[in-house]
Amino acid sequence: MDRGDALARLEEPVDIAIIGGGATGLGTAVEAAARGWRVALLEAHDFASGTSSRSTKLVHGGVRYLAQGNIGLVREALRERGRLRRNAPHLVGELEFVVPAYDWWAGPYFGVGLKLYDVLAGRYRLGRSRFLQREEVLERIPTLEAEGLRGGIAYSDGQFDDARLAMALAQTACGMGAAVLNHAPVVRLLKEEGRLCGVVARDAESGRELTVRAKVVVNATGVFTDGVRRMDAPEAEPVLAPSQGVHLVLPERFLPGNHALMVPRTDDGRVLFLIPWHGRTLVGTTDTPVHEVSLEPRPLEEELVFLLEHAARYLREDPRPEDVLSVFVGLRPLVRAGKEEGATKSLSRDHTLLVSQSGLVTVVGGKWTTYRKMGEDTVDRAEQVAGWEPRPSRTAELRLHGAPAVEEVPEGQLGQRGSPLEMYGTDAPRVQALVTERPELGAPLHPRLPYLKAEVVWAVREEMARTVEDVLSRRTRALLLDARAAAEAAPEVASLMARELGRDVAWEHAQVAAFRERAMASLLPPAPVPEESREQERETLRVQGA
Repeated sequence: MDRGDALARLEEPVDIAIIGGGATGLGTAVEAAARGWRVALLEAHDFASGTSSRSTKLVHGGVRYLAQGNIGLVREALRERGRLRRNAPHLVGELEFVVPAYDWWAGPYFGVGLKLYDVLAGRYRLGRSRFLQREEVLERIPTLEAEGLRGGIAYSDGQFDDARLAMALAQTACGMGAAVLNHAPVVRLLKEEGRLCGVVARDAESGRELTVRAKVVVNATGVFTDGVRRMDAPEAEPVLAPSQGVHLVLPERFLPGNHALMVPRTDDGRVLFLIPWHGRTLVGTTDTPVHEVSLEPRPLEEELVFLLEHAARYLREDPRPEDVLSVFVGLRPLVRAGKEEGATKSLSRDHTLLVSQSGLVTVVGGKWTTYRKMGEDTVDRAEQVAGWEPRPSRTAELRLHGAPAVEEVPEGQLGQRGSPLEMYGTDAPRVQALVTERPELGAPLHPRLPYLKAEVVWAVREEMARTVEDVLSRRTRALLLDARAAAEAAPEVASLMARELGRDVAWEHAQVAAFRERAMASLLPPAPVPEESREQERETLRVQGA
């Protein structure tokens, strides 16, 4: 992907202009481009820079939605899970989950639900759920709290790298002729005789305004949906009830191996996951209603305590605040059930489509797993709004950028198959070729991170990375895996990027400073020192000074 090429393409009128470069917007862009429509996508920051890079990294039907009785959502998500596993095998893998049973009734109770999960998956099933003896549970998860353990249940679901999948979608859309552009916020909508006819965006790098003429405009901005709707109609009533999901990242020792742990019922009635991911242990998530949205939401202290306490109940070694390598927070764009306030965990994860009087098509809600179906439904509605002859969807079997041939897909779990460049799929040899050209690029970016310097150069040349954060947060997942290591790697990343982008030393310094501030926000605040400890320290200093 080339940013200059995208800017040039935006000078021509398009059929559909999409605002928002997260899972929903990118999925819509792929769907529309696959049908042959001319497409432009504009992202205010970076692709998947919001919620879409901060998920629990699961491609799943949603076990807990069964308890809510939302059978339709679960069935649809399981079908889409199977399609995504086939269409992006370099990014989506199978992961076995273990549900521990500490009460005699827990195994049969949760076993029935998981058997239904198998049935709903049908031919897209990844594996059969089954009951486990106590010893089998501990064999799979040796760090599990053994006291009182009676047995458990195993079931299979999908796992992925969300930001890397978003990049594959952007590359897929671009490869089919779409103009996709990051760091280009839409600042106003264009209308003629009361109907939308395009958007005006601002190129954040040059400050230049970009006028994009379009027959249909799609609002796919997630938690910022209501802001775009008010841009269209200032009196528009809010449709969102956003919630916040917090995740902790711990060292691998807390959950070694290739099995995940699912806690089926926490104190507040949700599920909790402990998942192996890229050599780390991911713990999440919370579901806290929020009243204001921001690009960089912060975790609440009670959310951090909740996650640490629940992880400690199920692990032999209690994780401590100092064990946390990183914290990441995402905001879910849930659709209001009504005017009343309430718990967001009970709100539907189905997506909703709205069309304003001016023709603005808004898609909101949903989940990563069903991004493709959301895009399909959105383009169907856009065709209706424009009065076009509908074209059939072509994405159900569309393999995404980087996907190897079906016969080349290896068995195993995501991130456990060997090559550190596995996530690049068929692009991996081209990334490796950079090392052949410049051997110094084969060096690790940081001793505690699984990335090569070549990946920084690739991100700039081929994946439209423009900032240090683009590289360390999303092209690689360094910020999530180890925020301190990512901050330490920032100067090297800035130097490599400056050479590619033609930036000066002042740019490097500004980028490093901005990223380090971002990285510090991804760490737990230091625990307060008890007053008695402070007094003891003061006494020690007095004695030493005597």
